Amino acid sequence: MRNYILLIVLFTGITVVGGCSSGKSTARTDYNFSNVYKIAIIDVFGPLGNEGAKNQVADMVAMQLLQKGYAPIERAQVVNILNEQKFQLDTNSTPEQGAVKAGKIMNVPTVVIVNVSKFTEDISMSIKMIDVEDGSILWIGNGTGTQGKLLGTILGAAAGAGAGVMVGGDETSGKVVGGVIGGVIGGAAGNLLTPQQAKATENVIGKICKDMPSRIHVEHKKGLFGK
Repeated sequence: MRNYILLIVLFTGITVVGGCSSGKSTARTDYNFSNVYKIAIIDVFGPLGNEGAKNQVADMVAMQLLQKGYAPIERAQVVNILNEQKFQLDTNSTPEQGAVKAGKIMNVPTVVIVNVSKFTEDISMSIKMIDVEDGSILWIGNGTGTQGKLLGTILGAAAGAGAGVMVGGDETSGKVVGGVIGGVIGGAAGNLLTPQQAKATENVIGKICKDMPSRIHVEHKKGLFGK
């Protein structure tokens, strides 16, 4: 009976505690962004752990670029092309210099790189848009945010794998409870980006890119009297 109560408590506790995010950016005031069309998202640097998660982040940035009127080349396609060209980043080069070299191979005028400096419960990242011709930064933004926490995961971590044995006299049923707890923890850890991580990351990127210069001039709608 106590095992069932524990299960109810755990599953009831699997709720999301929302986070917050903020971001800012600045751009060159003397640059005509309407001349920029094709952009290659060269790489996503940082402790994301795998290529799948990096591609997810790059896709989020690509969505923001599309909304601003640009035509982004997704990171996965960029990686494939650079691999075909056997491109390797010089260890003495900065990420910006490497991105410019990759942009020349891709034959694109502008490149974007994403640097995720922190990816724990707190998220911190920056995004740069770079001119391939002269290597200058056209636009740069940074932002921070917090991920939503799974209360069920917190409870599970506190309980540990042996929680079932501790709360129940029946070893078999205790193992079942412990296995469920482990499954909750393991399932969250095994995903590329959990839904909470993805949502928090998307929020940060949205805040960073909010004031990104648009390639398309948006005319304000006029009222009845042309105002």
